Amino acid sequence: MSKKFGLITFSIIILIALISVLFPFLPGKIDSRTINSADTAWMLTSTALVLIMTPGLAFFYGGMVNKKNVLSTMLQSFICMAVISIIWFIIGFSLSFGDSIYGVIGNPKTFFMMQHVIDGTPWKLAPTIPLILFAFYQMKFAIITPALITGAFAERIKFKSYLIFITLFCIFIYCPLAHATWHPNGLLSKLGVVDFAGGVVVHMSAGWAALAGAIFIKNSNESVHNPARITYVMLGTGLLWFGWIGFNSGSAFHADSIATLALGTTSTSSAAAAFTWIVFDSVRGRKPGAMGACIGAIVGLVAITPAAGFVTIPQSFVIGVVSSVISSLMVSWRSTKTTIDDTLDVFSCHGVGGMVGMLLTGVFANHNINPIITHDGLLYGQSRLFLVQLSAMVGVSLFAFFGTFLLLKLTNKISPLRVSDREEREGLDWSQHDEKL
Repeated sequence: MSKKFGLITFSIIILIALISVLFPFLPGKIDSRTINSADTAWMLTSTALVLIMTPGLAFFYGGMVNKKNVLSTMLQSFICMAVISIIWFIIGFSLSFGDSIYGVIGNPKTFFMMQHVIDGTPWKLAPTIPLILFAFYQMKFAIITPALITGAFAERIKFKSYLIFITLFCIFIYCPLAHATWHPNGLLSKLGVVDFAGGVVVHMSAGWAALAGAIFIKNSNESVHNPARITYVMLGTGLLWFGWIGFNSGSAFHADSIATLALGTTSTSSAAAAFTWIVFDSVRGRKPGAMGACIGAIVGLVAITPAAGFVTIPQSFVIGVVSSVISSLMVSWRSTKTTIDDTLDVFSCHGVGGMVGMLLTGVFANHNINPIITHDGLLYGQSRLFLVQLSAMVGVSLFAFFGTFLLLKLTNKISPLRVSDREEREGLDWSQHDEKL
């Protein structure tokens, strides 16, 4: 990171600190009459569970790259916990959940620097937990989304440029999608799109952004790619699987039957996908491997995310199997039929898995499972929900891909994204951070 960039960034941090001191936004009296202790305890736990997913992702990605890039790859996930948290505290929560502006973005003044959050009225869809808990639970989703993208351009991006990019992505891609999907007055929400825990907002946005990043930053110069630590991948998978319980079950916002349903569907889908991946590999003449089982588990977790609180457990098994097969085929197609260097197959796993989950939500969702569903899925003889999900899938895909591509071009003008050939050869751990494993 250059000295000039460091000075500019440090000045911004000092400015934020001064604003925080001069305008502390003191809260009024907190009204706790509607707050439920059990729901609050569960959501505190879920918030911690979702946060641990980002270090889990760091291990998952870090184990897949070459040894000389392990630390830099892991740091790209860890730094999101700092940078995105600051953005969320200042303006991100407002842009995502502030007063709606034409259904596409929140008013940045509504919760600027978390004003009206400590003493705020609980969120309409989470009425039994404090607004501040809802705000910081949602922050963990905002943290992990840009971190997911990093697998597409692993081992070849400048750290300084990466910081600029994730800032722009959070503000201009993630926050509008979160608002449109999860705010009651959001554009997609009003159209009837359902996304229980982030199939659109997290996985599709990250997947399409990853594809844009892989195309824009171009291929690695490394002819051989040897995973540094498959044991890291397995550890990361375990942490992600563990944290995903909070990711999906927490999205019920209550300690109730919907949260427990999400626990069951999440566990079943991930197990089905993990086993299907290695069996499918065997069918195609490959030996079952640890990497395959881990990737399959993540695909199953991704695919069930939009459907977790809307489908039955047997249906979640189907979602896991279908998503695993489709993503596996996409990984093979990408690596053998295209020249796209999506290093860790983020699009094939998160983008495709998210889309499969969104569409199958439109097939299996039923109002008897969750009364928030106003139109049943295709399996029950109704087509409206499926068509709405399909339309949202297309629209979000275009927005996330082309929007990210524009942000990459802007970032590249501010600070070149791609490391030099020399920096790539010596590894990003050393060239970007003066550290070695």
